[in-house]
Amino acid sequence: MKNKLHIFKSPEELANEFANRLMSWVEIHSGDEFHVAISGGKTPDLLFEILAEKYADSLLWQKVHFWWVDERMVPPTYPESNFGVVQNLLFSKIAIPEENIHPIKGENTPEEEAFSYSQQIQEKLPFENGWPVFDLIILGMGDDGHTASIFPDQMELLVSEKICEVATHPVSGQKRVTLTGKVINNAANICFLVTGSNKAKRLNEIFDIQPEAIYLPASHIKSEEGIPEWYVDEAAIQK
Repeated sequence: MKNKLHIFKSPEELANEFANRLMSWVEIHSGDEFHVAISGGKTPDLLFEILAEKYADSLLWQKVHFWWVDERMVPPTYPESNFGVVQNLLFSKIAIPEENIHPIKGENTPEEEAFSYSQQIQEKLPFENGWPVFDLIILGMGDDGHTASIFPDQMELLVSEKICEVATHPVSGQKRVTLTGKVINNAANICFLVTGSNKAKRLNEIFDIQPEAIYLPASHIKSEEGIPEWYVDEAAIQK
């Protein structure tokens, strides 16, 4: 698998550079709407803080539509809520139309919300190859190689024929709603943001195409061109 690799000294440098690139991509995007699906995690949180600080008054927010790659099935007021975090760090500080924000409702039952969110995506996004097309999907990777809420013991979600599925955290048993592999791989652009030395082992397995990589969900993510972009810090790429 080919990868585009961008290495930064620190998570802060990575998030700052990615924030600038993201807004540049939105600016040059030819359409009236830019659909991005976002993930939770420490590095995305840094990204949201920087976006709020540097681009609070940008008019570009009028065309950006935010979706979620996955969500824990908890109310938005809970600290674990991916939506709740972004609401506090970004949405409350920028001028973005409320109708541009499309949260997965974690307070609903997982099965109903997976169906409902699939319907919303079908209604709002363009389709190619029989699947919705996000302009950008931002992913993270766990130290077990999972991405979105597609865990190593639920690899079937990579090839599901549904837009969204219910996933179960393998340790806590917590239910989540996640985009499936075919939806993610159909995005116009896919970017991984990965930081920390605890990710180095898995990244090396993926980049070196080691036999173990086949068991890592993140290794199966590739756009139609076959080249996801990886934004990593030095700690995550150390041998």
